[in-house]
Amino acid sequence: MNFVFERKVNYYETDKMGVVHHSNYIRYMEEARCSWLEDIQMPFSVLEERGITIPVLGVNCNYKYHATFGDTILINTYAKEYSGVRMIIGYEMKDKETGKVFLTGETKHCFTDKKLKPINLKKYAPEFSDKFQNLLDEK
Repeated sequence: MNFVFERKVNYYETDKMGVVHHSNYIRYMEEARCSWLEDIQMPFSVLEERGITIPVLGVNCNYKYHATFGDTILINTYAKEYSGVRMIIGYEMKDKETGKVFLTGETKHCFTDKKLKPINLKKYAPEFSDKFQNLLDEK
């Protein structure tokens, strides 16, 4: 499934040179991830009601080009790997106007209960697991 999150760069997210500060791209990935989960009918609120959390284990970013104030970023967000216990979400950020790639990256996650004990989503919530597996199969 191809999910694209659109976001305009705010002035406060840039540095003195008018370039987006590198740390903000990680925030953009989180915004895109939250929006993606809502789009596939698994918003964080629903997951948390079921006692499921998805902590971030790692972030990897490959900066290709800089975004500046006023740019509109398109963030392609997709399931890259899924095992039931862990998941990797991929991202590609592009300039809406030019198509130039700003960043490629991924976030690594695991699934836990409310006490942060690791769980296997395939056993704990098979209906959610099936959705993630189907997204991976659609790639």
